[in-house]
Amino acid sequence: MTSQLFSYLKFIINSQNQHGLHSPFVYDLVTKCFYDKTPYPEYELIKNYRNDLLGNKKQIEITDLGAGSRVFKSNRRPVFSIAKNSGITLYRAKMLYRLVKYLNIRNALELGTSLGIASVSIGANRKTQLNTMEGCSEIARIAGNQLDKFKLKNIQLINIQFEEGIKEVLHEPAELDLIYFDGNHQKEATLKYFHQLLPKAHSDSVFIFDDIHWSPGMEEAWEEIKKHPKVKVSIDTYKWGLVFFRKEQVKQDFIIRV
Repeated sequence: MTSQLFSYLKFIINSQNQHGLHSPFVYDLVTKCFYDKTPYPEYELIKNYRNDLLGNKKQIEITDLGAGSRVFKSNRRPVFSIAKNSGITLYRAKMLYRLVKYLNIRNALELGTSLGIASVSIGANRKTQLNTMEGCSEIARIAGNQLDKFKLKNIQLINIQFEEGIKEVLHEPAELDLIYFDGNHQKEATLKYFHQLLPKAHSDSVFIFDDIHWSPGMEEAWEEIKKHPKVKVSIDTYKWGLVFFRKEQVKQDFIIRV
């Protein structure tokens, strides 16, 4: 907890808003997407999907395949509590929707479906085809039922371990416009998946890493990812780290308040 407080204070001190951004690409991204106040109708779908989960009192037995939880002491957990504590917030869900819309994402991959709140935020853009992987069969079952209930046909949920799922993705010819990494908040796993999936990126792709300040190990992973020669732009929003591969761009790192 102390390390997280220190990292947040450091973030606040070093972060900026749109003022003083010297990259036209990042300035437009921040002003036209991050800070976009448009009340998109798709927000209602995202909110209803999330609220439906928050009203689900059913308890399920989960298999935790990642870094564990700071909230839960047992693997038997109520669905509403998973949605509240492990799922993306409504604020971030809306921002994820805007990112997908603004960047015109067509082909996306998510590592770590959980209950599908981030998935629906991506898939609310009906032109986006999302493949999402979840390793825990019980969570995948609940998320699959929820996605069916809300008729999100452009989202394909696969109950598979990431290692096997990534092998299948790498055998497919299509490049990916977006990869959302939210399944294993450990340094070694994050770096492994990043390097494995780099061949799927093109110049306009974006990789989004969740919880980059979750632990010292995740912060180390983020620093290493930023330094990779293929990464041209990095944006630290504290909760998320975004990297872009724009070949025409000078390498720059940003810390942005959202």
